[in-house]
Amino acid sequence: MMIGAGQRLAAIAVAFTLGTAPIQAQTSYPERPVKIIVPIGPGGSYDLVGRALADALSKRSGQSFFVENKPGAGTVVGTQAAAQSAADGYTLVVGGLSNMAFNSALYSNLAYDPLRDFVPVAMVYRFGYVMVGRKDLAQADVKAIVAAAKEKPGSITVATAGVGTGQQLVAAAFMKAAGVKLLEVPYKSSPQAFTDLLAGRVDLFFDSIAAGLPYVQSGQARGLAVLSSKRSRLAPDVPTMSEAGVTGLDVDSWLAIFVPAKTPPAVVAKLRDDIRAVLPELTERFDKTGGEAWDRPEGLEAFVATEHASWTRLIRDAGIKLD
Repeated sequence: MMIGAGQRLAAIAVAFTLGTAPIQAQTSYPERPVKIIVPIGPGGSYDLVGRALADALSKRSGQSFFVENKPGAGTVVGTQAAAQSAADGYTLVVGGLSNMAFNSALYSNLAYDPLRDFVPVAMVYRFGYVMVGRKDLAQADVKAIVAAAKEKPGSITVATAGVGTGQQLVAAAFMKAAGVKLLEVPYKSSPQAFTDLLAGRVDLFFDSIAAGLPYVQSGQARGLAVLSSKRSRLAPDVPTMSEAGVTGLDVDSWLAIFVPAKTPPAVVAKLRDDIRAVLPELTERFDKTGGEAWDRPEGLEAFVATEHASWTRLIRDAGIKLD
């Protein structure tokens, strides 16, 4: 059948419109305010990342990105709410080791599955841990601590800042890597643990570099090792754990943005591009916290799955539970 010129032009116009629809859908996002769920209360690294991104993405997109703090049961309540929200790109959640790696093993009946219910969009931030000792500790370095703990298991005490916290789990990771048994002394918070460490009532504590280094720099405590793969720019004289004699213990805590599973790929791609574009302007802000902006463009889903598997195994081996 012959087609006239007018019909051909109409057909081309329709094809062009259909062909560009996905692109238009992608570039029009966001068309309304976007909520970033922070699954803890105000303050702390999750909140820092959520608010820094909300500010930067609002400026870049011309649309409002806003933080909703939704604490409860550690990070469970806010993360579960994000998992149950519409998969349309208008509800994001800040995810890290606690809600995307620890909770599956800590809770017997977790109401969400970190790997099934979420898609990681972009890595944003990471920070390391430091092993801090009381200033008058008889053992001068990590090798001496390990030797003493092996000779007399339980003779060296380590503070923990609550069951299932990063501080407790990093201590468990150290004990496993070093092959030692330390005597855990539980506290309800990091400040309480530091109070007793500075008073000499407990020997060791593992905490974020940002929290621990001020005590080291003031001479109130001893910095024994950082648990990252490289020395901290804030404490270049403190060795890595590998340099101190314990290998296989490169621990970085990280924070990324996640969206509910089945969020349209075009929306995920647009959001990922926007986050990566604003990361450089957050570098100085993050540096001041002892962490760093961390862009990880490739293999993010595999990375999260690996972190989930390794921490799940460690938590179960250590017998740590929250229910």
